[in-house]
Amino acid sequence: MQDKNPIPNLGRRRFLGLSLGTAIGAASLMAGCGTPGPTVTPKPTPMPIGTLRERVRGKVLAPDEAGYADEVKGYNLTLERRPRLVVAAAGPADVQAAVQYAATNGLAVAVLATGHQNSVPIDDNTLLVTTRTLRGVTIDKSTSTARVEAGALWQDVVAKSTKVGLAPLNGSTPIVGVVGYTVGGGLSPTLGRAHGYAADHVTSLEVVTADGELRTVNAGSEPDLFFAIRGGKSNFGIVTGMEFRLFPVRTLYAGVLVYPGEAATAVLEAYRSWTATVPDAMSSSVALLRLPDVPAVPEPLRGQLVAQVRISYAGNAAEGAKLVAPLRSAPGPMLDTVTEIPYEQFATIHADPTDPLPAYERTASLSELTSDAIREIVALAGPKAPYPLTMVELRHLGGALARQPEVPNAIATRDAAFTLFTASIGAPTDAAAIKQAQTDLIERLRPWSTGAMFVNFMTTEETTPDQVRDAYSAGLYDRLASIKRRHDPENLFRLNHNIRPA
Repeated sequence: MQDKNPIPNLGRRRFLGLSLGTAIGAASLMAGCGTPGPTVTPKPTPMPIGTLRERVRGKVLAPDEAGYADEVKGYNLTLERRPRLVVAAAGPADVQAAVQYAATNGLAVAVLATGHQNSVPIDDNTLLVTTRTLRGVTIDKSTSTARVEAGALWQDVVAKSTKVGLAPLNGSTPIVGVVGYTVGGGLSPTLGRAHGYAADHVTSLEVVTADGELRTVNAGSEPDLFFAIRGGKSNFGIVTGMEFRLFPVRTLYAGVLVYPGEAATAVLEAYRSWTATVPDAMSSSVALLRLPDVPAVPEPLRGQLVAQVRISYAGNAAEGAKLVAPLRSAPGPMLDTVTEIPYEQFATIHADPTDPLPAYERTASLSELTSDAIREIVALAGPKAPYPLTMVELRHLGGALARQPEVPNAIATRDAAFTLFTASIGAPTDAAAIKQAQTDLIERLRPWSTGAMFVNFMTTEETTPDQVRDAYSAGLYDRLASIKRRHDPENLFRLNHNIRPA
């Protein structure tokens, strides 16, 4: 393929540890020996920090420099980030230079866009690449596609796509990064059951791999890498650009039905029966949610435990009203906001917080939602729970989410009926109690677990090698590990839910 690397050839030879003089000397030495000795791969020559600064158009920041603290911040405040260097990338060439510097200086590479998902601590042995300034979005109405840069947010895409009557498979909040969300699978609460995972509709990627190359990756070029990145998250490189399909959706019949927490069992039972009857165009979730006592929450709900059903129907309002009618009957909701809305108002459905906060999270995938499973959920998250978890959510899967796309990818949760996600907000002094309550919930639901986990919902408590392996099927994990060995044999991209080269 065409060489897109802007770094001169001499610099690249130094990066690979194979300067012309070294190669000639090695050849001469072997020519003078009767029996060649073992092949030894020379260590790459370390790149000086000054060279990195010269190559980067953005910023290179050390811990003692102004701007470092702000650059390493992410949305979830529970994970400390103290990398040796931060490269605030201004383009793909900056990402290449950063990866090459890390490889030659023995550092791991991590990437940060918004920092909604935490995995493992980022320490002094790390070079962190941030992509938050790369917000470019281009919509092509004629092909119903979007092209985004590495740091684009869903609000950037939706703002442009809805102007031409198109919608993406975005997440629940407008401030999540498009790339991280998509390469982790991308479970859309608005259009997921209608169209599948966001990763299913990626048509092309631009990615910097561990060798410092900028590659165009699609179904016809690098098919194994294309397979692995879509579901394998950041294990295979840093995505600097992405193209994906959009869908002709202008409005949703959407909103929330809110019930008192005391009705949790009845609501969950009604939701269980209801989800067995709805068409693929209906995406939904149900959550037991402890609302804060703040003015932003409607007064009757402040400081209360509620059961909340989130609705998103990709069809006309009349059909949507008929579908939602069973949930409006018994028990009757105390608040009902479900109505026809413009797609650009999608964020009102979940109303996720937008300010950074310390959140502790866990996840599981369930094969079914039974009455016994509901009893366990209510016991540990309902009105009489021994510890008040902030939120326990069940998202309805199935529909297009259960079907393989035309070009398969590494998503491992297609056989699940629901994904469970629990998140609690608390200070460090609350962490131990929160984590224990979440562990108890996950363990009590193990009889209904598929074993796999949705990668985007995996957190700091789910990063061991066994947990990551179990998140995928055995054959799928082995395939990913083989692809990892070919493209990142030194495991440069390991500060994540790591797939080890094998």
